[in-house]
Amino acid sequence: MFEKLSSAIKKATDKIASAIFVDKNLIDAVIKDLQRALIEADVNVSLVKQISDELREKAIDEKIKRIEKKEQIIKLLHDKLLEILGKAGELKIEKGKNQKILLLGLYGVGKSSTTAKLANYYNKRGINSCILGLDVHRPAAREQLEQLGKQNNLKVFIDKTETSAIKTYEKFKKQLDEHDLTIIDTAGRHSLDSDLVNEIKTLGKKIKPDYIILVIAADIGQAARKIASEFQEALKINGVIITRMDSTAKGGGALTACNETQAPVFFITTGEKVNDLELFNPSNFLSRLLGMGDLQTLIDKIKSVQDESSQEKITTRFKEGKFTMYDLYEQLKGMQNLGPLDKIMDLIPGFGKAKEKLPEGALQGQEANLKKWKAAIDSMTKEERENPEVLEKQTSRMARISKGAGITTSSVRELLSQYNLIKSFVKSGKNMEDIDLNKLQKGGLGLSQKKLRKMAKKFGKF
Repeated sequence: MFEKLSSAIKKATDKIASAIFVDKNLIDAVIKDLQRALIEADVNVSLVKQISDELREKAIDEKIKRIEKKEQIIKLLHDKLLEILGKAGELKIEKGKNQKILLLGLYGVGKSSTTAKLANYYNKRGINSCILGLDVHRPAAREQLEQLGKQNNLKVFIDKTETSAIKTYEKFKKQLDEHDLTIIDTAGRHSLDSDLVNEIKTLGKKIKPDYIILVIAADIGQAARKIASEFQEALKINGVIITRMDSTAKGGGALTACNETQAPVFFITTGEKVNDLELFNPSNFLSRLLGMGDLQTLIDKIKSVQDESSQEKITTRFKEGKFTMYDLYEQLKGMQNLGPLDKIMDLIPGFGKAKEKLPEGALQGQEANLKKWKAAIDSMTKEERENPEVLEKQTSRMARISKGAGITTSSVRELLSQYNLIKSFVKSGKNMEDIDLNKLQKGGLGLSQKKLRKMAKKFGKF
């Protein structure tokens, strides 16, 4: 996501910070790199020019002392980038409120899959959520929602034969009221025509949603400005969700365009999986671009792959010093659901630089190991999962497991080694220093701030 822009911003701040003198040549070089990267990210040209002009003005301001000038310019760069990313939007969703979110959007923006991602997101946070399918026009729209519900254990309400969105809502209204939150998928069009506007207005009056959110694909770039403005004028949207932020260089255009229309961005989606949904926070997003990590998003991702009851169960077992292959299996599964390791490293302060210095293919190799270990645990018997020690006493079991998992016995031994390492850590008295159980219970990393600082310092000098 925005690799070129991220690299350009980091180079710019490094150039300024390390320079002995801030002169015209330095500023011109920095601005040229920034301009190229911002335009490639599809940021509006006038905004790029505005940032450039203000940087030049600050650089030649003789009233600012030399020692302070570098800090002033870096702060100005940070503030201007933050400004064009917009303000953070907030959805206030609470238990027992019977709230409703109505999703709008044109064809092909990923509205139905976003509906499932939102329901999953809030379910994992203890909000009893469901989905209502009101797209009665697009062929297979309701079947798609039904399939997404089955795949991700989500409650979906659809009527495959009804041709009226209003009648569908009325049919399921009582059942919807039994949930804390209903995510409503509506029909899309190729453009914002009068039929679509009238249908959504009618639904809005009938349903009275707490939030009306527009779903926009990032690859439309600056065209998002026109679409967001039209939807806002016609239907009074509360904000935006931007999809496909993982696969386009035009995400900068979509983000800045939404900001110009005063439509806050609530979430972005970064992949096809149901957990690939992130709260959008401009400050955290910029922190990631600057290579400073984004712990809040990482903690939020962890909450998305593990519900509250699972978190409490793990916390209790850790406190009791218990750890079996079942526990390790859940951790491996959770790590895979978090996404690629290189993206996870970007979220941890100090690890971004370490990633750049790792040998090529190192992270992919580690991801392959995670898959092998998960396959090995799948091939174990109940006894072996509860008491992995028997594998070391009866090595024939390892041969059977490796054959069943399609891996080498050395991979099984590596799994056992990792298991024993973690188990000894959990059982040792030292674990209380490095594992913050309160944070773990709340869905955090399980690592104290002290430990995180040590890790960041270590990897920053990798």
